Amino acid sequence: MTNTDELGRQLSFALYGAANRVIRLHKPFLEPLGLTFPQYLAMLALLDGAPQTVGALGARLDMDTGTITPLVKRLEAAGMVTRVRDRTDERRVLVDLTDQGRALEADLHGINAKIKTACRLTSKNVDDLRHTLEGLAHPAAD
Repeated sequence: MTNTDELGRQLSFALYGAANRVIRLHKPFLEPLGLTFPQYLAMLALLDGAPQTVGALGARLDMDTGTITPLVKRLEAAGMVTRVRDRTDERRVLVDLTDQGRALEADLHGINAKIKTACRLTSKNVDDLRHTLEGLAHPAAD
């Protein structure tokens, strides 16, 4: 039997470790804001354009309804967002930022620079890495 480091050669293991580290790096910046990492992502998506339907927000974050709905409800309970039925289609629920949620915009946008610094990455490194990871997450049709 050869002594190889099979686990260490696995792409999935490297991605798992990197993802966990990056999420842990966010924690000290998010805790004072009262946000979890998934809530942070939802807030960023809403800052890009709100209101959004729960379905559109879930699709943007690649989260199913069973994940996005409780996340949005917790943000609503914290006073960061509102949820209202769409007047033109009562099946849809619109999520919008409150003034309290919008007040976090500068803090939320500043976190990315702190993570980049903690990981010792340049803007080009971040762009290249993001492009590679997006290719893995959403491969183009052959």
